[in-house]
Amino acid sequence: MKRELDNLVTQMHAGGITYDEAVREFKRRFILEVLSNNRGNQCKAAKELGVHRNTLSRILAELKIDPAQVRTGLRRPPQRAPFDGSKQRGERA
Repeated sequence: MKRELDNLVTQMHAGGITYDEAVREFKRRFILEVLSNNRGNQCKAAKELGVHRNTLSRILAELKIDPAQVRTGLRRPPQRAPFDGSKQRGERA
């Protein structure tokens, strides 16, 4: 993992990514990963991150992360009723 991180840092530096941009993107991805693993539960994510729930809320706002979108992204789409091929088109049940 260290080698992968070294390669990533080298690529970012060569690509002109600033320190602030790199730190912001790392924080964003790391927090999104922890939030996803906790199904969008901010209290559990904050505990895992070792920060207070209010601090996590402030960081989410700062990084423009919407926790509702994290939760929504984890939901499965509603299931459709099974197709009944016995009915003809335009025919009512």
